[in-house]
Amino acid sequence: MMDRILFGDNQFFAVNHISDEKSRAQSIQFKTDEAIMKTLNNAKNVGLNTFMCTTHDRIVAICDIIRKNPDEYSDYKIFPCMPYAHKYANAVTELGISGTIKQYVPGNVFGSILKGGMAIISKDYISLIELMIDAEMKMFKGINTPVIFLQNVITDLLLGLNCEEVLVAFCSHIKKKYNAEPGFITMNLPKLHEVLTRNGIENPIICSSINKVGFRMSGSIEAYEEVLRTKKGRFIAMQVLAGGAIPPEEAIEYICGLPNIESILFGASSQKNIESTMSYIHAFDEKQLTTAMAS
Repeated sequence: MMDRILFGDNQFFAVNHISDEKSRAQSIQFKTDEAIMKTLNNAKNVGLNTFMCTTHDRIVAICDIIRKNPDEYSDYKIFPCMPYAHKYANAVTELGISGTIKQYVPGNVFGSILKGGMAIISKDYISLIELMIDAEMKMFKGINTPVIFLQNVITDLLLGLNCEEVLVAFCSHIKKKYNAEPGFITMNLPKLHEVLTRNGIENPIICSSINKVGFRMSGSIEAYEEVLRTKKGRFIAMQVLAGGAIPPEEAIEYICGLPNIESILFGASSQKNIESTMSYIHAFDEKQLTTAMAS
């Protein structure tokens, strides 16, 4: 079972979908690894033991700190989300294609390049995605990663290209090699759920933007609510505040009132905002439970 509340990483890497000014401020605030760890520890100290993060290069140092302190982080989990597309785009610009391969291809270089080369020649996209997964997972060696996500930039591209077999291959490789559960991030929850279940992926873990104003939700709010009400899945709500467009109390009341939301993902820069968001979630969850018991 996933934790009810997951802590995200957008604030660490200056990702704000509404305010460029806030992005710049966060970039300054989290320019050191120590600043990131302070916020992660603030979250951990109030019970947030799952960190859902991209495979940004700076996460390497965070993983090193966690590995060096096994007692302190014995119950800590990381949910990697891959790939971090900007990392590869920047690497190709700086290092070229061959330099990028040398930097990110894991294990036996010649064997991996041979496998990747064969994949390119034969258009074996399954081998390519396995290569990508293994490259991204190097930084998490020795860390508890029970769920591994495919980022929406790839998930939704594969949906658009009707490459359903690659989504299935991602699931298979995550289960077999990493003994973990596969998860998917998407901006089109109804479409992805239909594709995954049609391909035999039962009770899928799907993380998607879910909020009361339809921010970054492909399709209608009603379509999302219909999936949550009638379909089987382990759903994670992200961007519940719609990038700050909805007041926190109002936004979280809506999310906690929806059926079948297993987890809520949020990020915050300060201990005050972490505690405030958690208190809203706990309060509205308790209200829903009390209402359900009364009926």
